[in-house]
Amino acid sequence: MSPFAIALVHHPVLDRQGAIITTAITNLDLHDLARSACTYGVRTLFIVHPVLAQRELAQRVKMHWVGGSGARRIPTREPAMALIEVVPSLDDVYAALGGRSSVDVYATSARRDDRKTTSYAEGRSRLAAERTALILFGTGWGLADALVDASDVLLAPIVGASETGYNHLSVRAACAIILDRLFGRD
Repeated sequence: MSPFAIALVHHPVLDRQGAIITTAITNLDLHDLARSACTYGVRTLFIVHPVLAQRELAQRVKMHWVGGSGARRIPTREPAMALIEVVPSLDDVYAALGGRSSVDVYATSARRDDRKTTSYAEGRSRLAAERTALILFGTGWGLADALVDASDVLLAPIVGASETGYNHLSVRAACAIILDRLFGRD
């Protein structure tokens, strides 16, 4: 299996009206995505945020659990939190992974529209290649269209067991489900 990373994108993402915004970093997202990332063998969890104060907050949370008092109190949290890298932009993510041209970018979206999507079975097959894979997760109401359009793969939206019409999982839940569908074992 190829090496892979995930990125939690806070900008550019959408608000409920479809405008491009920047969302705030949450402690819960850092912990839960890091734990999912560690469980499924993610190389790096990139936290992408353009605002310095938000990046500093994320870095302080990480360091509390990696070598700080949190690591001494709950040592099992340290390996997961150590996967976090906090960066200002996706360009920084691409640079860390060897450049955009060497990375297969997988976008995620809850929207069901006319865009061509890739099934999880196809996604698993593509991941068997030797190229580095990067899976993008959006905050707010999802990744900006420009990020989705610039990706190499758009994974199919998660659809629940029954058609309730409700389709708005937290990014934490969506990340865990998607990682399990791509990398989990029966």
